[in-house]
Amino acid sequence: MNIWKTLTMTAAALAVSAPAAMAEWQPRKPVEFIIMAGTGGGADQIARLLQGLIQSKGLSPRPFIPINKPGGSGAEALSYMKDKEGDNHTLLVALNSFYTTPIIQEELEIDVLSFAPIGRMAMDTFLLWVNTDQEDITDLDSYVAAVKAADSTWKVGGTGSGQEDSILTAMMEKELGYEVTYIPFPGGGTVAKNLVGNQIDSTVNNPSEQMEFWRAENTKPLVQFNGERTEPFMDVPTAKELGVDIEYYMQRSISGPAGMDPEAVAWYQNLFEELFNSEEWQAYCESDGLTCEKWITGDELAAFHEAQLKRHEELIEAVGAESIMSK
Repeated sequence: MNIWKTLTMTAAALAVSAPAAMAEWQPRKPVEFIIMAGTGGGADQIARLLQGLIQSKGLSPRPFIPINKPGGSGAEALSYMKDKEGDNHTLLVALNSFYTTPIIQEELEIDVLSFAPIGRMAMDTFLLWVNTDQEDITDLDSYVAAVKAADSTWKVGGTGSGQEDSILTAMMEKELGYEVTYIPFPGGGTVAKNLVGNQIDSTVNNPSEQMEFWRAENTKPLVQFNGERTEPFMDVPTAKELGVDIEYYMQRSISGPAGMDPEAVAWYQNLFEELFNSEEWQAYCESDGLTCEKWITGDELAAFHEAQLKRHEELIEAVGAESIMSK
C-alpha cells in the first residue's frame, strides 16, 4: 500500500512539474542577429563568432541568423529594432553608433535606453594605422607632419558620418591641429583592405579589423587610444603617453528590442554569459586586443548605456556635430 501511495504521489508531482518545465522560455523560431555595421568589420566578426559558438555548443534549439544592416551609420538597424518592439526573436549586436546615431539623427526618435540590456561582451580599442609602405612615418610626430604637409588632402578611411571612427577622427583634428579628407566605406573590413591597397592614407580601425594585415606586415599601428597599453600592442604608445588627451573605446554589447518578455531576456542573458565565460571567447579577446574582464548585464548594463549616451553627447558637442557629419 505504501508503495502505491509513493508511486501515486510521484506521478502527481511529475504532472505538476512537467508543465512548468515545458513552460520555461526558449526560442521557438530562428533568432535574427542584427549587426549594425557591414561585413568584415569588428561587429560582423563578433556576431559570426558568437553565432558559430551557439551552434557548435548546442546552446539554442533554434539557429541564430546574422543579418547586416549598416545603412545610415546604423540607423537602419536601430529603426528595425524599434519596429520589433515586443519581439522575443530579434537581437542587436551593438557598437558605439548605438549612441551616436540617435544623437545626431534626432529625426529617428529612437530611445536606445528602452532596449532590453542583454550583456556587454567586451570593450574594444582603437589604434591609428598606416600602410607599412609609408616608411617615413614611424611615430605620431612624423604622422602629424605628413598630414599637415598634405594640406587637407590626406585621406582617412572610416565607416561613415556619425560613426565612431568619424568622431575619433574629428577629435584628432581638434587636438592635433590639422584637417583631413574622410572617405566612408560600408564596413571596417573594407576600410582595412583599402588601407593595404593605398586607396586611403590612414585609419583608426579596431584591432580585429587590421589583425590579418598587421600580422602580414602590410599595416602598422602608431598610437592606441586606451588608458594604458594593451596586448598584443605593448610596444605601441597610448595617445596620452604622447601628450594627446584622447582616450576612446568601443563597446561590444547585445541588446533586445523594447518590450521583450522578461523570460526571454533572462534566457538570452544566461546564454551570452555562458558565451562570455567560454574559453573560445576569452581566447578571441586576448588575441584580438579586446578587454573582456567583466561581464555586465541587466541594470548594470542599462546604467552603462546611460552613462555612455551622455558621454557621447558631450563628445559630439565638443567637436561639433557639423564637423562629424562632414566626415
